[in-house]
Amino acid sequence: MTGSHSFLDLVLGASFVVQLVLLLLVSASVASWAIILRKRRTLREAALGSDAFETTFWGGGDLTAIYRDVTKAGTAPSGMAGLFEAGFREFRRLAQQPGLAPQQMLEGCRRAMQVAQMREMDRLEQNLATLATIGSTSPYVGLFGTVWGIMNSFQAIGNVQSATLAMVAPGISEALIATAMGLFAAIPAVIAYNRYADKVTRLEVRFDTFTEEFSAILQRHAHPRPAGEPGK
Repeated sequence: MTGSHSFLDLVLGASFVVQLVLLLLVSASVASWAIILRKRRTLREAALGSDAFETTFWGGGDLTAIYRDVTKAGTAPSGMAGLFEAGFREFRRLAQQPGLAPQQMLEGCRRAMQVAQMREMDRLEQNLATLATIGSTSPYVGLFGTVWGIMNSFQAIGNVQSATLAMVAPGISEALIATAMGLFAAIPAVIAYNRYADKVTRLEVRFDTFTEEFSAILQRHAHPRPAGEPGK
């Protein structure tokens, strides 16, 4: 009997509660890896998109031309480009309203960029809480399965007059599998959560910095109020 067959036999021979625990942990592990892979792609695209947009933005181009390039795709821009689009669109709208003070224009642009940033952060942080939950609860779920399996093994020992190691070893082994499965589900989730939470925080700092820098640029165009389309 090979090791893999022994492992399968232990799982199939486990009690219903232990099998249910193992099923829950396997499902949690599959969901965790699905989130990890999807979140990895999302954060990578956000970072690369911010790099590309910053290169274009600080390349000395006209704001109107950049705005036209950002919006010509027909889909709502995301990331740093989304912040720029929201702020500049609000700036153009407010610039057409007569009698509006420059400070009011700037405050309106800031609010628009803050709303766009909150939406972007909500998108980037999506499912991170699920990773944290899987990482924190899976070991305890596995421990519950282990305790239940060992309890059943001790009950089986109590029903016989003499117990040997060969008699209790399978029950204890199947119980310990639950703990191993709990760690198998928890460790990747915890590592991914810490890594991705750090990346989200770094992106948020970049968005905050860009909002301040872009607001300063818009402030220069609002004092005095521009006569035509603003440039950078």
